[in-house]
Parts: sequence; C-alpha cells; structure tokens
Amino acid sequence: MRLHPTPALLPLLAALAACATPAPAPAPAPAPAEEPGAPAAESEPPDAPPAPPAPFDTVRAGAFDNGKMWTFDAPPTEYLQSTYDFSPGDDWYARARLGALRIPGCSASLVSPRGLVLTNHHCARDFVTQVAADDENLLDEGFYAATLAEERAVEDFEADQLVDILDVTAEIRDAVDAAADAQARSALRDSLTEAVGERIREERGGEDAGIEVEVVSLYNGGLYSAYVFRRYTHARLVMAPELQIGYFGGDPDNFTYPRYSLDFAFFRLYGDDGEPLATDDHFRWSETGTAAGDLVFILGNPGSTSRLQTVAELKYRRDVEMPALLSFLGSRIEAIEGYLDGREDESGVDEIRNSVFSLLNAQKAYTGMLGGLRDPYIIARRAAAERDFRESLRADSSLAAEHLPLFDRMAELQARKYEVEAEVRAFAVLGNPNYESALILRTLAALPYRNAQQQGASAEELEEILDGLKGIANRPRELDEAFLRARMQDLVDAFGADDPSVAELLGGRGAAEAAAALMETSAMADSASAVDAVAGETPDSAPDPAVAFVQGLLGRFRPFRGVMSSVGPEEEAIAARLGRARFEIDGTRIPPDATFSLRLADGVVKGFPYNGTVAPAHTTFYGLYDRHYSNPGSEEWALPARWTNPSPDFDLSTPLNFVSTGDVIGGNSGSPVVNRDLEVVGLLFDGNIQSLPGDYIYMPELNRSVAVDVRGILEALEDVYGAARIVEELTGEGSR
Repeated sequence: MRLHPTPALLPLLAALAACATPAPAPAPAPAPAEEPGAPAAESEPPDAPPAPPAPFDTVRAGAFDNGKMWTFDAPPTEYLQSTYDFSPGDDWYARARLGALRIPGCSASLVSPRGLVLTNHHCARDFVTQVAADDENLLDEGFYAATLAEERAVEDFEADQLVDILDVTAEIRDAVDAAADAQARSALRDSLTEAVGERIREERGGEDAGIEVEVVSLYNGGLYSAYVFRRYTHARLVMAPELQIGYFGGDPDNFTYPRYSLDFAFFRLYGDDGEPLATDDHFRWSETGTAAGDLVFILGNPGSTSRLQTVAELKYRRDVEMPALLSFLGSRIEAIEGYLDGREDESGVDEIRNSVFSLLNAQKAYTGMLGGLRDPYIIARRAAAERDFRESLRADSSLAAEHLPLFDRMAELQARKYEVEAEVRAFAVLGNPNYESALILRTLAALPYRNAQQQGASAEELEEILDGLKGIANRPRELDEAFLRARMQDLVDAFGADDPSVAELLGGRGAAEAAAALMETSAMADSASAVDAVAGETPDSAPDPAVAFVQGLLGRFRPFRGVMSSVGPEEEAIAARLGRARFEIDGTRIPPDATFSLRLADGVVKGFPYNGTVAPAHTTFYGLYDRHYSNPGSEEWALPARWTNPSPDFDLSTPLNFVSTGDVIGGNSGSPVVNRDLEVVGLLFDGNIQSLPGDYIYMPELNRSVAVDVRGILEALEDVYGAARIVEELTGEGSR
C-alpha cells in the first residue's frame, strides 16, 4: 500500500508503503534463539515465553531484540556456523542474492531457467485486474495461461535483481558532516545520495543496460551502501488462483496461524526480443519441502523497521502517531465499505476492493503494533536495551560526552510534538491521492492559478497548472463525498465541534451536511467543471466555495507543519549520530533496520503455543476444507467452485502452509523460503499476530513467519488447475 504521509506520520507510513501483507504495510523475525557460540543445533528456546519479571526494571534485553535481517555485504557466516554448523561460502551468498527479486511493494524470486517468477497472490492482485478484459472477472475466477502465447503482458512491472553492493560511506558521510546544521545535512544527504547513485548507474551502463542504483542508509547513516540492480520491465502474468483461495480466510485469518491460504502467483520475465528471459540464476524447486526443526532462510526485502528508535520516540508513537493512523484507517475503510455495500452493479470495483483489502491489512497490522507498544513488558525490554547502549557509550570516553545527551534531546523533541497532538489526528495523511477527496485535491492543485495570474505568469505556466488539475480524475461521487465527510469529521474529532475554526470551516453544520453541501455547490466536485472554472478565473472572480474551505484548512495546517518540519531534521540528525555510535560499538554484529533492500533471515520450522494448545509447524488441505465446511455461508471461508470437486488424485494430506522463526516485516511478502541447498521450500506471505510488534522488537519466543508450502502449490497446480505446463517447468522437466 502506498500512502503519502504528513510529516507526523512519516515513519509509520514509510513502513505502510512497503507492504501489502506482512507485511505489514503495514506489516510486517529470523532464527533460532541460540546465540553465536552456542552448541550447533536446529532448535529454539522452550516454547513458553518467559514470564515478565516484576518489577519491570528487572527486565533484560534479548540477544537479538534488533532482529536478524542480515545484509548481503555483511553476511552472518560465523553466526550460522556456530548456531547451525552451516558455513555458506561466497558462491552460496551470490546464488541466494541473484535468485531473489524486488517487485513493486513486495519480494519475489526466479524459479526456472526461463524467467518464471514466484510471488504472492496479494502482490499480483493489481496486475490481475489490469490484464482482465471487460467481460472477465479474473480476480474472482483466477487466471492460467495454458500456453506461452496466452501469457498476458502487464504494465508498470519492475523486477530488481541485486547484482552488486558498494560501500560509499566515506564519500557521503564526510560531506554531510561538514554541513552547517541539521536541515542542511538532511538536504545535502538527499542530494548527494541521488548524485552518487546516478554516477554509479552511468558507470555501469545506465538505463540502456537496465541498471538502477539505490544508495541505502544503514544504521541511520552509520553506513551507506550503493545497491546496484539489474531491472527487468517486460513481464507477463502466467497464473494466479481465485481471490477466494489466494486470500482464503480474509481479514479474520489475516496475521493468524494455523492458516490455509494459497497466496501465490506466477509471472514470467521477457527480454527485449519478446522471448522468455534466460535466467540461469534461479532457485530449484523442492519436492520434499520441510520438516519441523529444519533450517530455512527467507530472502526478501523487508520494508521498514524502527528497532533503533529511542524509548521516548516509541512512547510518542504509542500515544499519538499510531492512534491517529488507526483512526484515519478506520474512517476510510468505513467510507469505502459503505460505498461498496450500497452498489448493486459489481462492475468496475476491483481496484476499490483491492484498496480496502490493503487498508484492512494495515489496520490489523497497526492494531497489533500498538498493542505491543502498550505492553509494559515490551517497553521495559526496549528500555533495557537502551540502558545497555548507554552503558556502552559511557565505557567509551570518545563517545560518551557527545552522545549521551542526545537521548534527553530526543525526548524534548517528542514533547514538542505532543503539543500538536490534535493536529496530528486532524491532518493525518492530508493530500493522499488515494484516500483524500478529489474535491480537496483539485482545490489544492488550483490554488496557485490565481496567484500566478496576479504575478503575470505566462500562458505556458498557467497551462501547466491546469494540466496538473486535469490529472486528478473523477472517482465515484458517493465515494468522494464519503472521503470529504471523513476529512471534515477528522477536524471535529480532533478539535471539537465548538472550535471556532471548525465551526467556520463547516459553516456551523455537521460533517455529513457540510460535505454534501460542498459537493453540491463547488465546481471542484467534478474534473471537467473544475478545469473550466479555474481556466475562466480572473483576479476579480468570486472564489469557489471549496477554495474557502481548503484555505481555512491550510491556515490551521501550516503552523502544525512548521512544528513538524523543524523537529524532523533534528530527530533525523540525532538518530544518525546514535546510529553511527552504535555501529562503532557493535559493527555489523547487529543487523540494521529494514530499508526495503535485500536481506537474509535465518529461521527454524517450528510451531508455537497459542490459546492453551499448540499450533503445528505445518497445516494441510484437510484444514482448508474443515474451515470451509465449519463456516457455512461465511464469505471468508467459501471455496471457489473448482475446489468443491477436485480431482480424485488430489491428496488432502499435502502440507499447505507452515511457520518458521524467520524475521519478517511488510515488504517481505513474496519472499522465497529456501533450504541449505537453495531449493525453494516455501513462499512467505504473512506473520502471526504475535509478530506484529516486530517493527520495533524481535522476540523469537512466539514470533512466526507464515509461508505457503511448495508441496501445496504443486498439488494445486497439478490436481486442481491442471497446470501441467508450470509443474513441468518447476520440477525441471522443461517448458513448452
């Protein structure tokens, strides 16, 4: 999901933008809990999590609270050897890196020598609806290309393969350190990373060679790495099951386990010549899968974590940011569902359905994350880690004097943000093109026109403003009014109906009445009338009623933006200094926060205790049918027609989903799960409910990542979909 944040919600929405389903973003940990140096074993600590000590000041940090999202330029070879008696070499890491892909918002992998790409169904949903003909409903009916010629080309698809990593720390950090203040450093860092990336890109052949370069900040600026990608843009959809099987269990089962979902899809990469791409660097498909206790690796692109944030920052998120975001998500979900529930015609709603799936996913993810922040044990454990870090700083005189005061300064900055708590709620995600009323968006785009006229702008400059206005398309009027009503209600909820500015903005009416009146009277409610109205403006024209509303909105918003804009760069500077200090103390022994860049997460296949019983490491198709027949009439567990009468050869005992202790977050969706031999054994698509606090702490006692078992995918392809062509390609028997 991609939301455009206001400054107050930037850290949360950066994570939200990377994930589609842990995703989460929303949402979003590896490995056995033995520490390096422990006896070699493929086992975990006892099933039951440790009871929180009392009082909480006796809580101690865990060895891997910052997680196990290892980077490929600092692979954890010694740790893997001491923990699992497994010591991969450079060739193993190179094969792992080249077989993994990053696609829009998700992860993926190459699984055949002819460009076949495996990812999640929920990562492919938008492309499924994109390639559907007017008389097709591929989202509900599924899609399978029985021949190469039937594979359907998709647009705006990018698959990035990481081909090299370069350390550019000195080049960037030295220049940034010389900047005058926090704002100057922030601006210089942004421009310099872009320039360094563009220089390396051109050195490697640039766009003509399909090269993209992204400079990644690790440890909050303690390390800068240039990630060199080979980008593939020609792709076709090969297979996607029905929504009801790819999203089986719907929102109730989201972030839960045991699970019974076939959340998979296949694309194929093509070359410029229109032929399937030759991909020697691909993962072989395992036909034996995994057993409990097996070592596995998750290779993907976790979107964003905040495990290096101070406790003061986490408390602000707990008290202000996350409640504001959840309020926003809830009101927009209500608006969309209300619109969908009122429709009799089901045509043309797939894109809107996809958006509400993403919002529901984010809502559940952030609810779990907030629950973790409200858990005093988790906060105590983060506080213990911070105390340990401070003690390490005190032990180094060269670091202590400069860095210890930074914790108090960060707390002071959070206190400044608490002063605008109401504004955070009122202006959450203001201007987001997907969830803001188009009336507001058009008015924001039109406001510069009159100023430009008064300043004598040229006809070309005025036309450029109109072009921006023309680019804001109409959405269904009922839905747009619902979004406008939600924004007005945000103001009422944040400031109160009696607040003078709110009363003036709404004309003394309630949000519903005010929104209806504005939609009825403003030319900005429709794309064509908005362009005509703005183009016909003169400096003496009476302003459209939407202009008065948006100008009043901005009048209340600008002081808030000023506070956040002044705080943000200093927060960033403090985080960078603390990140560098941590890097000086620990080096790469502790992995950096996630950055939607390729990581390696080790884990063990293992169930976990829940609800007074034990969740098994694997589930089977028996469980899928049990969910279906035990919930008659429930849409979430309804099976597609072809699944109600499968082939007699269909083996219900085939493993369908499994869990491991891998460290994951939003953006990992679609990650391949591989074994020691780099065979694909699973496809990551979610985390359990206990993993949701993984944004700020990794606790392997109960955290689990949830994957589709490759044996379940093969069984479905062969005996339900009759997709022999894909089965033959995956199992090495060729492709026709």
